[in-house]
Amino acid sequence: MDIASIVFLIVVLGIIFYVVGIYNRLVMLKNRYINAFSQIEIQLKRRYDLIPNLVETAKGYMKHERETLEAVISARNAASSILRHAAADPTSARAIGELAGAEGALHQAMGKLNVVMEAYPDLKASENMMQLSEELTTTENRVAFSRQAFNDSVTAYNTYRQTFPPVFFAARFGHPTDASLLEFEDSAEIQAAPKVSF
Repeated sequence: MDIASIVFLIVVLGIIFYVVGIYNRLVMLKNRYINAFSQIEIQLKRRYDLIPNLVETAKGYMKHERETLEAVISARNAASSILRHAAADPTSARAIGELAGAEGALHQAMGKLNVVMEAYPDLKASENMMQLSEELTTTENRVAFSRQAFNDSVTAYNTYRQTFPPVFFAARFGHPTDASLLEFEDSAEIQAAPKVSF
């Protein structure tokens, strides 16, 4: 075997190893964001489990607010159902979008419940309600942290997928589209500056 053949063989092997490295990195990054979604799922399920307890505690105090309580439970059930679909395929942009919409509806229903609860000082002072509120607040923080980790993982995947040369191989390796970020309606509210008028 002459030197030219050896050099050619080394170049071919180098290219093969490089392409295999691209494939492996795409798989690793995809698995990382799928795992990050499972962390969101855990926290959302925890929140969904806390909400019925919160509503049951509030029922005793809020006898005339049945519609608000039912709206919270309805939004919770819808979000829980959509979460199951999204968990089945966290790579689906449609599923992630539906989950974001359902979470937005739940956020609005919980906001209305919080406004109504302000009119019931005995309810707010209830030890059980204070404990549930604290657990919900902690869970909300965990959801936000998990969502940020998921979005960071999705961004890393999308960035690598869009770079040169992986962009040429991604579709051939089963990565035809970018992954979707999970953005809830409240994230826009948090980022927007508060408006003050006199």
